[in-house]
Amino acid sequence: MILKRTAEIIALLFLLLCIDTNIIAQDTTAVDLQSVRKIKDPHRATMLAAALPGMGQVYNRKYWKIPLVYAGFAGLGYSVWFNTSTHIQYTRAYQDFTDLIPETDSYLDLIRGADPSIYDPVLHPESYNPSQAQWVRERLLSGVDYYKKYRDLSYIGIAAWYLISILDANVDASLSDYDIGETLNLSLLPTAMPAMSGNLFAFNLRLVKTF
Repeated sequence: MILKRTAEIIALLFLLLCIDTNIIAQDTTAVDLQSVRKIKDPHRATMLAAALPGMGQVYNRKYWKIPLVYAGFAGLGYSVWFNTSTHIQYTRAYQDFTDLIPETDSYLDLIRGADPSIYDPVLHPESYNPSQAQWVRERLLSGVDYYKKYRDLSYIGIAAWYLISILDANVDASLSDYDIGETLNLSLLPTAMPAMSGNLFAFNLRLVKTF
């Protein structure tokens, strides 16, 4: 019995962490919900989040979300920097490889493990292999397209994360005055699921309202 109750409490805490709503269990005694929560203005929370990421979470007093908001922007910002710089590197290398200037050989830093005398028609016109030169050209061009694609996706990710942070602030403010008004019972019950080798035992998590 104790183990079952402990599992129920852990499961309830996990559920509350995931949905992040203010669930207040009540008995038949009337409770003034307005006295235990401060109602937030969704419009104000949205405007603050749009003006400066994280300010909506500050307004909603969800301080623990602020590091998550800026960690997302930091990760996406790094992705933009990395893909942009690598895209420029591959673009320059492709241009250097396809021109006829021996001094422009930045592609040598990207084509490692291969002998330039096999694929370079400018530095080694007498010994290069045309098929190997074509392979290097396609590899460099593929790198240009690849990092350009993920650079653009990183910019889209920043815009999407910005909108998500605004939506999160709006939802938190909208749910600040959400009144459940019933008792919530969380039941964690064992159940049997049919399988090819017999019955597979699992747990069924059920959230029940009682009036």
